Amino acid sequence: MTNLSDAVWRRASACDNSGGSCVEVAVLGDTIITRDSKDPQGTVQAYTRTEWGAFIDGVKQGEFDI
Repeated sequence: MTNLSDAVWRRASACDNSGGSCVEVAVLGDTIITRDSKDPQGTVQAYTRTEWGAFIDGVKQGEFDI
């Protein structure tokens, strides 16, 4: 596993700092990693750039709208 201490985490500007639920994202080389902002020491999920690109395309096309 890549050294997560090198990660520079980002979150959406719509997220506030009041402890709300936000997903944080970081890029480590060719891997995109995500975590829950409420639990930064918890589980990290890793995706290839291809997987992440497919997810972003799906978001833009409304595939996940509820």
